[in-house]
Amino acid sequence: MEKYLKNIPTPAYVVDEALVQKNLDILASVMERTGCKILLAQKAFSMFSMYPQIASSLCGTTASGLYEARLGHEEFGGETHVFSPAYKEEDIEELLDYSDHIVFNSISQYEKYAPLVHKKGKQCGLRLNPECSTQEGHAIYDPCAKGSRLGVTKANFDFSRLKGIDGFHMHTLCEQNSDDLATTIAALEDKFGNYLHKVKWINLGGGHHITREDYDVEQLISLVLHLKNTYHVEVYLEPGEAVVLNAGFLVSKVLEIVENNSLIAILDTSAACHMPDVLEMPYRPEIIGAGKPEDTNHPYVYRLAGPTCLAGDIIGDYSFDKPLQIGDALVFCDMALYSMVKNNTFNGMPLPALVIHTIDGENKVIKTFGYSDFKGRLS
Repeated sequence: MEKYLKNIPTPAYVVDEALVQKNLDILASVMERTGCKILLAQKAFSMFSMYPQIASSLCGTTASGLYEARLGHEEFGGETHVFSPAYKEEDIEELLDYSDHIVFNSISQYEKYAPLVHKKGKQCGLRLNPECSTQEGHAIYDPCAKGSRLGVTKANFDFSRLKGIDGFHMHTLCEQNSDDLATTIAALEDKFGNYLHKVKWINLGGGHHITREDYDVEQLISLVLHLKNTYHVEVYLEPGEAVVLNAGFLVSKVLEIVENNSLIAILDTSAACHMPDVLEMPYRPEIIGAGKPEDTNHPYVYRLAGPTCLAGDIIGDYSFDKPLQIGDALVFCDMALYSMVKNNTFNGMPLPALVIHTIDGENKVIKTFGYSDFKGRLS
């Protein structure tokens, strides 16, 4: 833990280059063994100071709109793919300056913009909805939930209207293993298999936890090869989390300790502002050196909370092997993904500094944020 504390302000996001490289090596192996292409999903991680390292292994980026597409094009290079549920007319021309693949969410949007996309020499795709939910408990992250706005269902699919289509896109997973991908591919083939051999590529989207310790990489490789050999298509994967999984940390300090039926440590970091998925999912992030409240090896239990006025700005209950003191540093794990990209300045909270822990063992402060960053967002 100490290596992430040296010469940095708090709160701070710290991304470890060596741990990112460990993930990249796994992803590179999948590409080498299958011939697929893996892209960084910027919606999960867009700290572009890390892009040179990531770009040395991956093939490009995916974007959810104009700004992400521009960032990927300018800072990452390689291929730039973009998907949006609907595109604005005033954005589409500029978007085509940055993007190689444009994926549409409806056949009507495809018909509207595909001629222009092809005129610019770019490729068009359509997002499909195989109506196959494999998630449990997180409907907010389930693109196949009943009534989902994401992807074209079989009932609304008409291949005759997709003149010149280059590929299909499918994104249904969230932090899942390859067994769920196998289930989803079977549903895709059942509903749309007659059309898969008529396109150049299939993009399997994100949500693949490829770099997780228990992930079945061999099954993923088998599934990719099945699609390539059966339909003679290029296969894309676009994970976000897997690229930086377990490679980022949020360093915080204890500001005060109060008591109300239990001990409550107030930190200089906020669940609502700096790790919003803790409240949205919800989930309990791990802390280096801490345990669960019932862990008898850590007898000192504290509720960790943020400094905002939100009563529910609670990170969770943790146990420690000795009493916490004001000024103690705590290091939250797995904070590179969906933290920086979602953070906010509610209550005028300063954003955490951005730090890279280099392969050489140094902490390199990339950026700090101040009052002007808060003020400039509002007027």
